[in-house]
Amino acid sequence: MPEVLEVTDETFETEIAKAGKPAILDFWAEWCAPCRAISPIVKGLAEAYGEDVVIAKMNIDENPATPGKFSVRAIPTVLAFKNGEVVEQITGARPKDAFEEMVKRLMD
Repeated sequence: MPEVLEVTDETFETEIAKAGKPAILDFWAEWCAPCRAISPIVKGLAEAYGEDVVIAKMNIDENPATPGKFSVRAIPTVLAFKNGEVVEQITGARPKDAFEEMVKRLMD
């Protein structure tokens, strides 16, 4: 069963930008309560769509370069990538449906 991929500044290019398939990247931190609230949703996305879409997380405290590159100013921020480019963004905790719709649009 596909798992949520832990991505770092060093692995971002290979794991997300050049993954060869669409990707969802959740920027989070340990101290962020809304981040913890959406964590089960992100895990569920990996289980449901992980064969077709890379589902990943990045801890912003341990990896400051990538969030800065994409102007992530608040967390949780979830970015959708297609062909290495950001095509959609969700900032803040949202219902599961919002994230599922994001993934489905990526797969179109």
